[in-house]
Formats: sequence, structure tokens, C-alpha cells
Amino acid sequence: MNIEQYLPVLMFILVGIGIGVASMTAGKILGPSRPDSEKLSPYECGFEAFEDARLQFDVRYYLVAILFILFDLEIAFLFPWAVALKDIGLFGFLSMMLFLGILVLGFIYEWMKGALDWE
Repeated sequence: MNIEQYLPVLMFILVGIGIGVASMTAGKILGPSRPDSEKLSPYECGFEAFEDARLQFDVRYYLVAILFILFDLEIAFLFPWAVALKDIGLFGFLSMMLFLGILVLGFIYEWMKGALDWE
């Protein structure tokens, strides 16, 4: 194992940590610190907590999160596809159109089921 191979990676990590620590230290030293009762009070969504923190969340929060992840991930497939479109040809184009068609059908299905309605 040659340590010289890993020297650029180690330097990258050390410079990144150094910049992060330096900026946090500069903010702590140079930034104003004027705590008051409003800033020090606990809050949740702008108002005082009135229930136990261990209560279960409404399932709609999880549903929205899952739907966001589902429709956000197709963007991860679209960028490399768009870059390599000339290389993959007609088959790659039709494959992506099939993928997007299935995605649109899923979107229509969840819209019709009311998964996007927030009551």
C-alpha cells in the first residue's frame, strides 16, 4: 500500500474539514449573539408544543414523502439518458418513453385515488 496514492484524497478531506470548521468559527466569533426569550423558546411550526412528542404522525406525511421520492427519482434517470441519447439510439429512446408512460399512468392513478389531495 503506497500512502502517496491517497495523499490527494487526504488533502481534499482535510481542506474540506478546515473550511467547514473555519466558517463555523468565524460565524460564532463575528456573528451577533443576542438571545432573548423568543429565540430560546421551543417551537414546532411556529407555535408552542401542546402534545407529547411521541405521538404518531398522520399517514399522509409518509404518503407525500414516498410520492416525492418516487417522482423525484425519475429525474435521476432522465439526465444520464439525455446525455447518452445519441449513443443509445432509437431503442434507448423508446425504452425511456415506455418508462415515462408507466410513470404517467401511476401519476394519473394516484391523482384519481386522491393521494394528492390534502384535506
